Amino acid sequence: MRPPLWTGVAIAAATGGRLSAPFEAEGVTFDSRELIGGELFVAMRGAAADGHAFVEAAAARGAAGFLVERPVPFPHVLVDDSFRALEQLGVAARARTPAKVIGVTGSVGKTGTKEALRLAFARIAPDATHWSVKSYNNHTGVPLSLARMPEGSRFAVFEMGMNHQGEIEALTAMVRPHVAVITWVANAHIENFDNEEGIARAKAEIFEGVEPGGHAVWPHDNRHADILSAAVAARGLKSLSFGWNEGADVRVLNARPDAEGTDLSVDVAGEELHCRIGMTGRHWVSNGLAVLAAVKAAGGDIAEAGLALAAMNGLPGRGLRLRVPVAGGHATVIDESYNANPASMAAALAVLRDTPAKRRLAILGAMRELGGESARYHANLATPIIDAGVVELALVGPEMAALGHDAASYLPDAETAIDWARAMLRDGDVLLVKGSNSVGLGKVVAALGGSR
Repeated sequence: MRPPLWTGVAIAAATGGRLSAPFEAEGVTFDSRELIGGELFVAMRGAAADGHAFVEAAAARGAAGFLVERPVPFPHVLVDDSFRALEQLGVAARARTPAKVIGVTGSVGKTGTKEALRLAFARIAPDATHWSVKSYNNHTGVPLSLARMPEGSRFAVFEMGMNHQGEIEALTAMVRPHVAVITWVANAHIENFDNEEGIARAKAEIFEGVEPGGHAVWPHDNRHADILSAAVAARGLKSLSFGWNEGADVRVLNARPDAEGTDLSVDVAGEELHCRIGMTGRHWVSNGLAVLAAVKAAGGDIAEAGLALAAMNGLPGRGLRLRVPVAGGHATVIDESYNANPASMAAALAVLRDTPAKRRLAILGAMRELGGESARYHANLATPIIDAGVVELALVGPEMAALGHDAASYLPDAETAIDWARAMLRDGDVLLVKGSNSVGLGKVVAALGGSR
């Protein structure tokens, strides 16, 4: 019989809290809507709501116990600060496991790479692989993901994001990866930094938390490779760079792209592998190289990793392709609605360019957190839009005015974009939907429906 994820006694020991009555928990959450029964509910105070107000609802949904700052009439552990206690629970979970831990960050490709690594390790250890769900990559999501890690895990993959200097440093200190991966460095969240070099240094903070003797996996072809390489050397880590160019430890030998993905021959640190990436675009080849490097560093089977990459077929908001019914047939929607920055926007438009279609259409939302250079970055989208062969274009958000595209439809919000898409789509069309998450273009994809 599998032991519980947490007992009340273990939670009290990890957090220094006071246990009211024994209980056992099979999961951890701070969102009462996620409860299915048997979890620890962490009642945290937030800017918008106090989790203690949802204790009764959580109990009704089957929460096994509670982590709280004031006594409740259910089994609980009483602490001074629930958020701090969640961090302590995550640290305790990390300390008790023998798992090989992989941490992933980057300006683009974090979640896709994390999911590909999850699939790869799940093929190797199907009942002993743990990973952070969704994009739980911030100051609350990372300790929650750690706290959910079973003690007997063999592999664990955690995503780490940041908006400011120092955030990755705090997260990697909790995760303590054996393998740290940087997917790419670009100008996402640049409004909070002086320049891209600052972003590179912030991403390189992930190497600070790597366990002694661990590995750093980083993009050899990135314009900030010298900063990343120096950070690896400063920590004395084993280095595995990846890329297309000579000198990369994990390098493309041959690539044959088609409409569904790319067939690859790869030199994986001296071991040749033939595999397929089941996602389209050069950026996904780069992500795939990072996956192979990380699996190699973690002591996993790179052939299994190659099979996992072939099985990738898109994530909601991150490249998922949907077949949408329209008059006379169907159209294809490329769902890239989760987020956008200049690098990921150019990559998505390149995928649209290379996708066979009767017509290519795009709904592009504003890119946020670009600071004083926002207008220039938006204006620079003109070339990749032209290269993609877009014949019908909708632009959502005031920042898009800088693009100055005479033939575009400038729309105020996602709801208007839904109407535009329904009016425009014809049989054989391919529609790209991409923008910053705050623009809400996921509503467009949801409204259009469709199936994989």
